[in-house]
Amino acid sequence: MKFSTIIIATLSAAASPSLAFTPTTTSRNTFATTTVLSAEASTDPVDRTLSGIDAGAEHDVFDPLAGSKPALIRNNNDEVWVPQRARPRRNRKSPAIRNMVRENIVTPANFIYPLFIHEEAENQSIESMPGCERHTLQSMLTEVGDAYKFGVRTFVLFPKVPDELKTNLGVEAYNPNGIVHRAIGMIKQKYPESVVCTDVALDPYSDQGHDGVVEDGKILNDVTITQLCKQAVSQARAGADVVAPSDMMDGRVGAIRDALDSEGFTDVSILAYTAKYASAYYGPFRDALDSHPGFGDKKTYQQDPSNGREALIEAALDASEGADMLMVKPGMPYLDVIRRLKDNSNLPIAAYHVSGEYAMIKAACERGWLDEKAVVLETLTCFKRAGADVILTYYAKQAAQWMAEDGIF
Repeated sequence: MKFSTIIIATLSAAASPSLAFTPTTTSRNTFATTTVLSAEASTDPVDRTLSGIDAGAEHDVFDPLAGSKPALIRNNNDEVWVPQRARPRRNRKSPAIRNMVRENIVTPANFIYPLFIHEEAENQSIESMPGCERHTLQSMLTEVGDAYKFGVRTFVLFPKVPDELKTNLGVEAYNPNGIVHRAIGMIKQKYPESVVCTDVALDPYSDQGHDGVVEDGKILNDVTITQLCKQAVSQARAGADVVAPSDMMDGRVGAIRDALDSEGFTDVSILAYTAKYASAYYGPFRDALDSHPGFGDKKTYQQDPSNGREALIEAALDASEGADMLMVKPGMPYLDVIRRLKDNSNLPIAAYHVSGEYAMIKAACERGWLDEKAVVLETLTCFKRAGADVILTYYAKQAAQWMAEDGIF
């Protein structure tokens, strides 16, 4: 008999004295309360023989122990028994055993913490991303230090660029005195063991709001890559440990790899946005950077959400061109793509828990519909279970703090 049946029978007994049963024993048949509900649950023992519990029923009650082919039988102690040797619940019966056999464990070392930065004198909250804000450079440094305390060591920077600096060619992207370049230097100076990642794409710097150079409504692939190579090298010169091309131009990983290597930056890693989909989940991020497309959409270069196999084409190309890690973006709606890449590549796989996913959780939790801590930690574990080695998440600091408070790390 399932535990739910026992519980229902108990509740029914409480409601109707005629259905009540009296436990006949307090021997080893007593069920440990912590395995049924919780330590605060009823301590009334359960007679595991369940003999006579339906004797006073005023309606027919199916007896799973009766008949020539009963669903259940009795064991040597006359207790109801499902004769099943394999019982997966044995590996879940206590926290110690669950911890011992856990297949996937998320740690703060798996996180990349995205930080929004701007040139203003004060931080600015992002309405569509509660808890996130555009940081001043000094505030950014404080935020890095706070996350550092909880074991987060890797950060990726996204700039809100003043409109007057935006151009179609995105030349501000490789200004050595630009905000990203100064931010890299500040972090590396104060936290030299940190890993600083940079976004390689033109959309924050483009007056067209697109990831590449625009001509007659089209994104120019090779011209864009020329600009991206300049951007990546300038970021490496500023001290970036990892460059992350998010533009989805064909051939950009190989070109950036060659550009970095030709300038002596053979140790600078490439985290390729391999399967970046033309998703509706990016809205809050574009609010944060004020980088919504000036016209149309990004479907001519970002992947179609309907396609899964196509990600394997992109993964094979990025790996052959010298990528060190492969990313899937968004994350939760594309766990199947994460798994496909994991099964078909020996490179580390990253998942981006994007702004829309973050905003959805925040909205539900603000309304009391979800337990924020529980659902966030579950979500991050799902990324790991799907095959992600690295997780970009706006919850990086908070999740790491929760883990520290729970004594996990």
